[in-house]
Amino acid sequence: MRLFRRLPALVAAALLALAGLSAAPAQAREAGVTAAPAFKAPYPCGQRWTYSHHSAEVRRALDFVRSDGGATAGTPVLASAAGTATRYSQPSGAGNYIAIDHGGGWKTYYFHLSAYSVASGASVAQGQQIGVTGSTGASSGAHIHYEQLYNGVGQNIVINGAALSYPGSYNQAYLTSDNACGGSGYPFSTWGSGVNVRVDARVSASVVATLAGPTAVRVLCQKQGDTVNAEGYSNNWWSKLRDQNGFISNIYIDHPDQKLPGVPLC
Repeated sequence: MRLFRRLPALVAAALLALAGLSAAPAQAREAGVTAAPAFKAPYPCGQRWTYSHHSAEVRRALDFVRSDGGATAGTPVLASAAGTATRYSQPSGAGNYIAIDHGGGWKTYYFHLSAYSVASGASVAQGQQIGVTGSTGASSGAHIHYEQLYNGVGQNIVINGAALSYPGSYNQAYLTSDNACGGSGYPFSTWGSGVNVRVDARVSASVVATLAGPTAVRVLCQKQGDTVNAEGYSNNWWSKLRDQNGFISNIYIDHPDQKLPGVPLC
């Protein structure tokens, strides 16, 4: 900002501090900073969300909304790292929100929840559901307001070791979650030949693999997508396959239920 360049350095630094912003990522700036946890996206495995930062936001927050065709409202909010969760409510601002203390000075915040999924003071694992995406408090629509703090100071957000950008509007940057994908998945078999595995739950999505015939697969999670018709049946549920790293319609999973039992939502 031109105004800041004309101010003496000390005054500019003081104004930045009052706004809760850092002139540079604290992770890179401070000596002796406790290493950050290996943070993951705050929403389920396989989901693709877009995000933005608004100048009026507190600290170094990013707001996330779904961009994969799924509904933002009602989507589970997941802990991006293990820690101790505390529930809060601020009807005029953050709404229902959870703070997770990860130890070593690190915390994450999750604002505007429509519901809590854990008790205050509960120990939570990375990938555990802590709430439900909503629009409580000062919010114009369902989204996840997400922050990473070190010793109370907002940090530039890092997911899977990579710093995210800070676009001024949605649909400029995207992030697909690998949170709670699991290491093993759920065992199923497919039927049919030439079944395409796609990058997302859409028939127009890019093909990442093709199953030549019936195949033993490990399903990480499932979500709704395009409707697929085969052999007189229709299904709009899709499964994310661990080893092929993509989605196939549940119509090609050898199971009588459209939605696979026991498999979590992506």
